[in-house]
Amino acid sequence: MDITIITAVTSVLAAVSGVALGWAGRAKAAKREAEESAEAEAVQRADVEYIKRGVDDMKIEQKLQGQRFEAFSERLTRVEESAKQAHKRIDRLEE
Repeated sequence: MDITIITAVTSVLAAVSGVALGWAGRAKAAKREAEESAEAEAVQRADVEYIKRGVDDMKIEQKLQGQRFEAFSERLTRVEESAKQAHKRIDRLEE
């Protein structure tokens, strides 16, 4: 074979292998980017879910605190009425 044909075939093979290796490298990089993106998105979703649970817990605690406040307010009103009646009885006894 002639040396120019061997050089041409070698050049073509080198070019084809370069394109194939470049394509494979790009595909691998794209796959790695997709995996990293999916991992970051999963972490973000987990964080958002954690925050949602925290907010839900705070809402429940706030509701319970409101119920306790209402119960305390009712008890305080009863104590005030009882103290008022007791003062009236004491005033009658002093007279």
